[in-house]
Amino acid sequence: MGYWVAKAILGPILAILFRPWSEGADNVPREGPAILAWNHLSFSDHFFGPLPLPRKVTFLAKSEYFTGRGLKGLISKAFFRGVGQIPVDRTGGEASERALRTGLRVLAEGKLLGIYPEGTRTPDGRLYRGKTGVARLALESGAPVIPCAMIGTFELQPPGRLLPRLSIRPGTRFGKPLDFSRYAGLESDRLVLRAVTDEIMYAVMNLSGQVYVDEDAQRAKKRAKPGGAAAPGAAAPDSAAAPGAAAPDSAAAPGAASPDSAAALGAAAPDSAVTPAGPVPPDDAAEEAVPSSTPGAS
Repeated sequence: MGYWVAKAILGPILAILFRPWSEGADNVPREGPAILAWNHLSFSDHFFGPLPLPRKVTFLAKSEYFTGRGLKGLISKAFFRGVGQIPVDRTGGEASERALRTGLRVLAEGKLLGIYPEGTRTPDGRLYRGKTGVARLALESGAPVIPCAMIGTFELQPPGRLLPRLSIRPGTRFGKPLDFSRYAGLESDRLVLRAVTDEIMYAVMNLSGQVYVDEDAQRAKKRAKPGGAAAPGAAAPDSAAAPGAAAPDSAAAPGAASPDSAAALGAAAPDSAVTPAGPVPPDDAAEEAVPSSTPGAS
């Protein structure tokens, strides 16, 4: 109930102030389970992403949103519980498995599950490597994955900015559903999980027009010094390329329209079979099982 009350109040306000736009909302099924896989540019994504959809989107929200103290903590807890978001402990191990099971339960109930496969907000406007939790959810549930791209929200509310800029008009693109039924029964194969995740990310990249960086976003944040983050659209040496592709110039600059492209976290072109290109890097092992679906994670 709180979700629809919040949407009824915030929807018209956001529409008047920011004039958000959307494309491809009809690609999201009107009923039945589906995984919505978004890029994550800003805290504003959590508001503008689900706005064009007539169905409720349930996100797995980081547990810190529900445990804060003081007035800010109470407001955060009341808001996220009110709109039906589910707290998730992201410490890994058992906590990650519980988060995965929670996501599967949401899908088993025929609902829409929202996920940010990068696991955290981008530090510089580029698209970072997805975590394979989204692939596990897709293969274990059998639900289709809808690649989704937020447009302009990084400029609307960049890291460290509290109030969004009224001069930016944000948008959302929804891609064609991705079906991974050909991998049924292979949800324990790490190479398959990486290939599926890369295919989803490739579709998201095509929708968003972002430069792709084959690196964990959280790791990039820790490495970056204050003021040293790359400018949006700047390619990282030897790492900016389409998932599964070798050519660095295969990604468009952020904000560039890709009207007829489908969105998905993955390595191969949509509707094509994916052949894993190689073993998962050792430093990925700890994150493979983590459903990276924490709105506003930083």
